Amino acid sequence: MTVTIDSDRLWNRHMELARFGATAGGGVWRLALDGSDLEAHRALADIALGLGFKLFLDDVGNLFIRREGLDPLLPPVVSGSHCDSQPNGGRFDGIFGVLAALEALQSIQQSGVQTRHPLECVVWNNEEGSRFAPGCMGSAVYSGVMSLEQALATIGDDGVPLRDCVRALRELLPEAEHRPLGTPFAALIEAHIEQGPELEEGGITLGVVTGMQGNLRLMVDVTGREDHSGTTPRRRRKDAFFSAVTIVQALREALHDEKDVLRFTVGRFSISPNAWSVVPGRASFAIDLRHPDQAELERCHAIVIETVARHAAPCEATVTQKSSAIPVSFEGPVRDAIQRAAQLRQISHRSIYSGAGHDSRYFPGLCPTGMLFIPCKDGISHNEAEYASPSDIAAGAQIVADVMLELAS
Repeated sequence: MTVTIDSDRLWNRHMELARFGATAGGGVWRLALDGSDLEAHRALADIALGLGFKLFLDDVGNLFIRREGLDPLLPPVVSGSHCDSQPNGGRFDGIFGVLAALEALQSIQQSGVQTRHPLECVVWNNEEGSRFAPGCMGSAVYSGVMSLEQALATIGDDGVPLRDCVRALRELLPEAEHRPLGTPFAALIEAHIEQGPELEEGGITLGVVTGMQGNLRLMVDVTGREDHSGTTPRRRRKDAFFSAVTIVQALREALHDEKDVLRFTVGRFSISPNAWSVVPGRASFAIDLRHPDQAELERCHAIVIETVARHAAPCEATVTQKSSAIPVSFEGPVRDAIQRAAQLRQISHRSIYSGAGHDSRYFPGLCPTGMLFIPCKDGISHNEAEYASPSDIAAGAQIVADVMLELAS
């Protein structure tokens, strides 16, 4: 059994969804369950209802679009991703996986093919973590890695708790039935842009993802003393900003990796009181560490703690772990089905390892799980310039449809 997706329809939907949170630079600013993200959820729901599909919503705000199977008691074959973005993010990160899955469901529906298992498109809540930290929160709660109460109590950067936003989503989608957290899947497949340059540089259309590196996110808080910037001599200062900069430079040197496998990033930095004429009394910065080996991540964690303690003077500093995720491997029937479908469709493909984190990382121990990547121009992502071609988007969605159909039959 085969179906053919509608590439024009798929591309047009990408352009339609890009209107929600559109930026002047051609990207999107659609943070988790903000006004634009809520509009995007409503638009996806309207498309699904117009096709005769059912909607389900769980307690943490994950949305499921369901095409029923011959045996509704069987667990569903699920595909999807997320529709929230980074600030000034791109039009394809996350939403490609959602629209590819939705196109697969619609193409299968219109073909008249019946599947034993139900098919579902999932829209995971708060994958990016750009409003509510950490990211991949909806999938973490669904898979049991994070508690529901911890997630709902999370306060966004704008001071709004996630609990209020999930309530707003539920009110916006009155047609959605309740989905219990942890409802089993028969299999999970996630399609995504690569967010790196390897596929494009190799002229390859499809990446068959073999695994995902682990990550560790730490917050360093430096405490000094606020003083007058014009009257306080250097010997009396406890400048939290200068100590923080010294620590960052020391970490850069201590975590230098000649093989360029380790990823060390300071992506957020703040000082207080952030005033022209006041010596900063507090400084905080966020560390993002990523590596495919868990032991190496743990070694780097120890290096951070030791380096911060050694270079904080004359201030004091603490290191707090905010989140972590172990490396995962994608093996088994989903990965095999992706490979098989690419061969049958004669789509160029290669194995690839994911440097970025995705919602699928939590599911290999719960159900057969796999991911596929398509190229993005110049490897650029989390940027308004992010771009994926219509032909690559169509190829990825076609493989999603083929794999879902095989696994559900």
